[in-house]
Amino acid sequence: MEETAICVVNEQGHIVRELRAASEPALIAALQGISLSLERIGLEACSLTAWLHDGLLAADLPAICIETRQANAAMKAMPNKTDRNDARALAQIMRTGWF
Repeated sequence: MEETAICVVNEQGHIVRELRAASEPALIAALQGISLSLERIGLEACSLTAWLHDGLLAADLPAICIETRQANAAMKAMPNKTDRNDARALAQIMRTGWF
């Protein structure tokens, strides 16, 4: 809850950047500091999602909230349940449009 794992993938699904940021306004600065055009930013629904989603939209970032059950189906394929792997799975979900 205090930190957010971030994974950015390109059109081919290759990871171009991974980082962690505080789950607060620093998250916006971290995303803006990536220096890439972000097409979609996926957030898995949790207790902070509404607050983060509204903050990202207010900063003109293309945030999309994914319902937990939808994300969970894709994340089951990941061998180890970690924040980093969840971020990687969410990045692929956003890339492919499986939301």
